[in-house]
Amino acid sequence: MTIVENRSRAPSWLLLSALVIVADQISKVYISRHFLEFEFIRILPVLDITCMHNVGAAFSFLASASGWQRWVFIGLALVVSIGIIIWLLKLPRGSHALLTAGLALVLGGALGNVIDRIRIGYVIDFIHFHWDRAYFPTFNVADSAITIGAACLLLDALFDAKRNK
Repeated sequence: MTIVENRSRAPSWLLLSALVIVADQISKVYISRHFLEFEFIRILPVLDITCMHNVGAAFSFLASASGWQRWVFIGLALVVSIGIIIWLLKLPRGSHALLTAGLALVLGGALGNVIDRIRIGYVIDFIHFHWDRAYFPTFNVADSAITIGAACLLLDALFDAKRNK
């Protein structure tokens, strides 16, 4: 098998990453054009669509820092993204679907949020779940892709451990 045949599935997984980026950016443009920051509409008793500007990381980690965190998060996401792209390109054809899908989802989500940080200096979050007085962190399509991708990676590792017993 040649290297080209071995890597022929990588572009389809990178296409999944691109689709995540496009869906993420379209949804954020829509939200930013139709909502002011903190404005919300209730969709379900447990779900609001809102507009939040997150200058920090997950759960607004380091949001109150002086601005240096923006560049750290951009750099970290770009380094991780390059690593994921290299990993995807080196995976042999027929690699575990959960592994490749997980990597592609994490890549698309990371780059979706990096685009926001570079373009506007913060990440637009808009999906907000709550239950009674418990309010969960607001998130977006990119965050969802990262979370689902991480779950795929964990499941792949669990299945791989069982296969190798």
